[in-house]
Amino acid sequence: MLKKGKYFPRGIHVHDMKYLSKNSPIEVLPEPEEVSICLAQHIGSPASSIVQVGDKVRKGQLIAEATGPISANIYASLTGTVISIDDFPTAMGVMQKHIVIRKAEQGDTEFGEYEMTLPPLEVMNKETIINRIREAGIVGLGGAGFPTAVKVSPKNQLEYLIINGAECEPYLTCDYRLMLERTEELRRGIELFKIALNVKKVMVGIEANKPDVIEKFAKFTDFDTVVLRKQYPVGSEKHLIYACTGRKVPIGKLPSDVGCCVQNIKTVLATYDAVYNNIPLYKTVITVTGEAVKNPKNLVVPVGTSYDYIIDYCGGMSDETAKVLAGGPMMGKALISTAMPVKKADSGLVLLLEDETSSSQPTNCIHCGVCALNCPMKLEPMMIDFYTLAGDYKTAAKYGARNCIECGSCAYNCPAKRALVQSISLCKAKLREVK
Repeated sequence: MLKKGKYFPRGIHVHDMKYLSKNSPIEVLPEPEEVSICLAQHIGSPASSIVQVGDKVRKGQLIAEATGPISANIYASLTGTVISIDDFPTAMGVMQKHIVIRKAEQGDTEFGEYEMTLPPLEVMNKETIINRIREAGIVGLGGAGFPTAVKVSPKNQLEYLIINGAECEPYLTCDYRLMLERTEELRRGIELFKIALNVKKVMVGIEANKPDVIEKFAKFTDFDTVVLRKQYPVGSEKHLIYACTGRKVPIGKLPSDVGCCVQNIKTVLATYDAVYNNIPLYKTVITVTGEAVKNPKNLVVPVGTSYDYIIDYCGGMSDETAKVLAGGPMMGKALISTAMPVKKADSGLVLLLEDETSSSQPTNCIHCGVCALNCPMKLEPMMIDFYTLAGDYKTAAKYGARNCIECGSCAYNCPAKRALVQSISLCKAKLREVK
């Protein structure tokens, strides 16, 4: 059934720039010669390596185990030899342990079969599906990277399963292509989550700028297709829940507290592959786009692949490239180097020219209040920024720093070009240190 999503106040309207890559079918990136797989690519504790330098590993082989309930298994994305286990910087500038694997020579018989898979499921029920999600190392692939097995094991009975097909982040089109190209697999993946959560009501939220996808999904009768107003950040978990159900997630509470569970398109398809094809999560789909890349594409890439290798496959980048982002322009992180590797939850690599970005230096806040008017969480970003820069994190917290979803709506229209998101992110980090 087709439904119209509810409007939520505030937020912003941005140029989506999806025309650059939306008509590019998903391609499989040829395997690189080397991958560098981070052990901390999910929320919670980093995984613990179970391989050593010199070990021969196969694609799909478990190489690092979850170290607690909020953690996730990690699998080799390449058949080859472990040549290093060392600390390297991530896109966030944090040093984390990485397992580096060099590809095996063709015809090398030391490795046996080139690829490993998980054992087939003999029975399919709530328990076996959740265990398979945990075993396969599946995390939320919408960006957060929260271990999915935890999310589908709530303490209370839920009423709604909501599938996030909004993809409201500008430039990115990988979810859009997956919804077009793998519609039936996605429907079967949704059924798996219905069993795991024991829910009967399912909604798939799709932003109105994807009419061809909406038309395909509206034909299904086993879930409701909710047409979401083109509004950023409608794909945010709390705002998506409100747009689909009218329910509000209170500050400090989780979606499960209002009877909802939200899953991303890529997470659902990763679960489908793990259950039906016995493939653990060692690859992801990303959009490579922006005016600065020669051939924008949507690609299936092995986790740990260097951004340099991906950019070369897409024809290289312009000499006038001003900025490269891991993720989209609103919530992505600017890279200090394109030699960094892809993580499980990555969705995009965006290469921008000067006229696509802003290089203006920030000036003093003029107290216009535009950031507060735009904030979808109804915070006062200018006050959080002020107290953060003053080192008064406790007062900044009183203005709601912990409740910021770092969507970037505040900074988008700031006339003073303040780095509000970075300031609030710093405040949250300092508050965690104190805790």
